[in-house]
This record gives sequence, C-alpha cells and structure tokens, in this order.
Amino acid sequence: MTNKWRSSEVFAGAPNAGARALWKSMGYCDGDFAERPVIGIANSWNTLVPGHFNLNQVAEQVKKGIHRAGGVAAEFGVIASCDGVCEGHRGMHFILPQREVIADSVELVVEAHHLDAIVLLASCDKIVPGMLMAAARLDIPAIMITGGPMLGGVEFDGRKTDETSLHEALGMLTAGRISEEEFRSLENLCAPTCGSCSFFGTANTMCCLAEVLGMTLPGSALTPAVHAERLRLSCATGERICEMAREGLTARKILNAPSIVNGVRATLAMSGSTNAVMHLAAIAAEAEAGVDVMELFSRLGPETPQIVRVNPASKWNTEDFWMAGGIPRMLKNMLPIIEKDALTCTGRTVEENVKAFRFPFPKNDEVMKTLESPFSKRGGIAVLRGNLAPDTGVTKPGAIDPTLHVFTGEARAFDSEDDANAAILAGQIHKGDVVVIRYEGPKGGPGMREMFAAMKYLYGMGLAKKTALVTDGRFSGTNNGCFVGHVSPEAAEGGPLAAVRDGDVIAIDVNARSLTLELSPDQIAQRLASWQRPQPRVDRGYLALYAQLASSADQGAIIRHRG
Repeated sequence: MTNKWRSSEVFAGAPNAGARALWKSMGYCDGDFAERPVIGIANSWNTLVPGHFNLNQVAEQVKKGIHRAGGVAAEFGVIASCDGVCEGHRGMHFILPQREVIADSVELVVEAHHLDAIVLLASCDKIVPGMLMAAARLDIPAIMITGGPMLGGVEFDGRKTDETSLHEALGMLTAGRISEEEFRSLENLCAPTCGSCSFFGTANTMCCLAEVLGMTLPGSALTPAVHAERLRLSCATGERICEMAREGLTARKILNAPSIVNGVRATLAMSGSTNAVMHLAAIAAEAEAGVDVMELFSRLGPETPQIVRVNPASKWNTEDFWMAGGIPRMLKNMLPIIEKDALTCTGRTVEENVKAFRFPFPKNDEVMKTLESPFSKRGGIAVLRGNLAPDTGVTKPGAIDPTLHVFTGEARAFDSEDDANAAILAGQIHKGDVVVIRYEGPKGGPGMREMFAAMKYLYGMGLAKKTALVTDGRFSGTNNGCFVGHVSPEAAEGGPLAAVRDGDVIAIDVNARSLTLELSPDQIAQRLASWQRPQPRVDRGYLALYAQLASSADQGAIIRHRG
C-alpha cells in the first residue's frame, strides 16, 4: 500500500505545523511525522478493575514493539468498570451500558486524530466487546491484547476459589454451614493476583472469543496476567500492528461472517458465558457481517459438541484451560467444523495459526476433549423459545446439572433483583419454585443487571438443584443451577414475562429448547391487555438515554447508529 497515512492529514506539510508543534510539546520529534504510521493505544488501565491493573505494563511492552517496528505510539485512556465490584447494588445498572460508551469513545479519538491503526487493551466483561465493536465500526488496522486471567485461589468446596466463592460462602454462612472465621479467611485467599477473574465468566469468555475471532495473537487469551509470556505477547502485538498497517489489513477483513460463525461455534464448544451471545450479536451488527447470531446459536447448537469444561462447569479454572492448550488446541480440535480459512490478525488463516502453534504443556482430557469424544454432543449454550420468550431466552446447559434440564414449577414473581434477593435470604423460596425476576432488561433495568447474587444465594441456601430462575436480565458466566435469562421481549416492553403471577406454572425444557408459561394465549393476552408500562426508574443521565435507545437483548442490547 502507499505510505500516505491517514495521519498525514493531521501532520504533513506547512499547514499542519500547529499540530506538529503541539505534539512536539510532549517530546515527539520530526522523525515521528515522516513515513511512519501513528498507532493509537486504547488503554483501559485503571486501579478500579483487577483485570486491568496490569495494563500499564502491557502498554509499555506494546510501545516497545511499535517502536521496534518503526511506528509512532500514541496512548489514550478508555473507561472500564468492574462487574464484580458492582454486583448486587445500583452500580450494576451501569455495567452493560458502558460497552456503548467505550465503543463510541474509541471511535471519537481515532477519528478525531486520524490515527492509522489501533491496539486495544482490555481484559474484562464489557470492555473487550466494546473495543471490538469500535474496531469493527472503524475498519482500520486493529489488534487486541488482553491482560490475562488471575491465578485461582485456595481450595474451598471442592475447587479452586475466586471472588464469586464468597457469595456461595455467604449462603453457607447464613445456613450455618461454615464459620465466620472461615468466611473471613476466604476473603483474603480467593483472589491472589491481579487479572481477569479466574473462573470462566464473561471476561475470560470474551478474551477467548477475541482470539477465536482472529483479533489477538495466538495464545493471547489465557496466558496468566502475572506470567512473563504476557509481556512478550504484548511486545509482539506492538510489532504486528505496524505490519498490519503497512499491509492494509483492516478489522472487517477479520471481523466478518466466517469469524462470527467461529465465535458462535467456540462459545458452544467452551460452554462460555451466556453474555457472549449478546456481545457477538453486537459485534456482528457493528461489522455489518450479515449474519443472525441468534439463528446461528439455534442452528449450530445441536451439532456443535461441548469439548471444554471449566468452572463453573467443573473444578478446573482458566489457568488449567491455558495449560491444556487454550484456544489454539481447542481450535485445532475443532478444525473439521469451523471456518478454518478465516483470516486473522497474523495475516494467516485460523488453520495456519493452529498448525504452527507450539504447545508448552501436555494435554488434559479432563479440561478439553475432542469432537469424537466430547463432554456433550450438544453445545454448552442454548437459545430457548416459547410463549414466555417469543423472541428468545438464553441458558447454559453446559453449567446446568443434567437433572435440571427439564424443570417445571410454580412461579414466584419479583419486579426487581433486590426484592428477589431479600426473599431468598429470608427463606421464602422453596423447593420447586421458579423465581421470576422481571423489569431488569436493557430498557426496564435499565442496563440489564446480572442476577448473579440471586443465583449464588440459592446455591448457598442449598436450593441450586431444587429451584429455577427466569429473567429478562442477565447472568454471570459463573452461575449454575437451572436458569434462563435474556428473555425477549422484556417485561418493560410488554413481553409475556410481565403477565406472570405467583402460582403460575412455568415449564423449562432445555433439551427441547422451550420456555413455556402454562396459560392459554387468550389468558396471556387478557392479562397483558390490562398491563400498564411502569414508570422509568431513572429520568436523567446516561441510564435514561440508554433506556430510550437500547435494542432488545436478542439484538445485542446495542444503541443503533444506523436506521
């Protein structure tokens, strides 16, 4: 390609002397404005989020790589909030909406400054997809490097712990199953290093999908945050983005229909977070990939075996997944059923990448299996439909005990997560109940909170295998039990969930992919005819804007920038 960079419109020639002068005030030199690409580094480092705590070190290594490869590094900050810190209180309303702000802010800086290419630094739940959405929207050379997962904590209740273990432990403490001393000790020992949480929740699912989609160097997703290889990968990422800029390898040559198909296949094979369904839909929309993500999950789910099983589906955590071969080995095992010719940021195909990868550790068949001998013949994510979810509902059979794949019970309906949590801890939920939490969708929440605490409290109270939970909100990737989320249309939009009353019978059949309220169409219609839309919970600030503009969960809960 020509050496006329986008940035030359900002820095080239006498008319742009002012821009050069402003950069020279920060120590840039004449040589930085010649035939060198200006590479943006979108860094979401802060000291609020453990998964992002090491991104300042990652950024320094990225800069080293950019300088080695003849580029000019220009770093800027991006917001990031922590799901774990925001669980169970008002802060969770803001977590999903930040994804849109992240995508918008990266776009604004890149376009305002005419950057030639971008390196995306992120590790956690909504930040990774937000940056991938920005890359797809901008369609310039783009690559991601994540901060890596933390190491697992002390063993408790049969597995290595993480901070979510505390929510389970709280239920045990309430039920008198553990002591105060055990509870306090666990707080200090469950999260021993920085990094994205050690379980296979949304953060690590999305980091893995960034690699599957071809937007990171092979092996990047699961290398621990505190491992030296993380820094070496960061330097190599800086070098590679300069090569991508010179090659003209832009984001949409990577983020397209074949890579989205691979993302869906991988989510099914890994039994990844249910939130990945929504994020893949959002990325596909920004990339204008021309695929229906919900249809892909419905069609490919029954024919994509689950070959990875990690906490909460087993005792193994993300470090174990990494040592078992991580994403490269998983993709190698899946070559017969994936789009193996999909292009990646290396300039090579998925197949070429995995065949060239050198695995430092032996296989672990308890973590990862083959297509011929899977954990399950069907994928670990399922899209349900029925009269209670006319559009879609999402569940995670890979993390649900097989005895709960078919569950019928009486509804206990709550109009908020807070009311449901109070009822659970007060001992008001009993064996056979289906806990319904509504008005927690993108518009109704607003912001589509995770029903994380409710599921953990049910687990701690010994009810995880005796009850079910249905919601238009979301779930954490670490939840287990019988659950269905993302119910669309949501209750705040007059979806059937708004018609549910205490005592109604709800039937969940994961095998048949159905979610049914055992009422006739006329009965549901009659109830909805008298339904009144609740007053918005917020009337100012960003949440009010998001509540007005957000699409439904089955469409990615995005704010659409096109008609």
